[in-house]
Amino acid sequence: MLTYPMMVAGVKRDLPICRVNDELYIGAFVIFGDCELTMACASELLKRAPEYDYMITAESKGIPLVYEMARQRGDKKWMLARKGAKLYMQNVVGVEVKSITTANVQHLYLDGADAELMKGKRILIVDDVISTGESLAALEALVNKAGGEIVGRMAILAEGEAQSREDLIYLEKLPIFNSKGEIIG
Repeated sequence: MLTYPMMVAGVKRDLPICRVNDELYIGAFVIFGDCELTMACASELLKRAPEYDYMITAESKGIPLVYEMARQRGDKKWMLARKGAKLYMQNVVGVEVKSITTANVQHLYLDGADAELMKGKRILIVDDVISTGESLAALEALVNKAGGEIVGRMAILAEGEAQSREDLIYLEKLPIFNSKGEIIG
């Protein structure tokens, strides 16, 4: 398997290069189970974060990152946009999203109690990797529906089109690849 060596927040990892389609391959950046990488990235992102009241991320790869950022900062609460509404969720707010890493349309849902907490508050959107911006747009729609004020958009890595976004704070650029593992963007 082809890999791409990458240094993020002072931590080196070799990312497997995975096929999206015949012309597009991506470096698989996964923080699940990688405490060293998660803690380092959380620390570096917090150094760059604007003032906020609550953070929100989408299920699921952003969960360990936002948890660790909240833990390091001493936050008592952060928000999670779920891929499916759960039985315990009341007055659910929902939007549709299509991601580069999934084949079909997904939905993101926010618990009504969290939506109520967001009203008039400064909200920081956080994710592990931002590529096409579709997941980010869905999170923005949730925050807007809840009446929150988006004060920042953060990610560990910006991939493809996201690298040129001026409204995104990120640690490193993640290139995209062809089938030979050569960087194409």
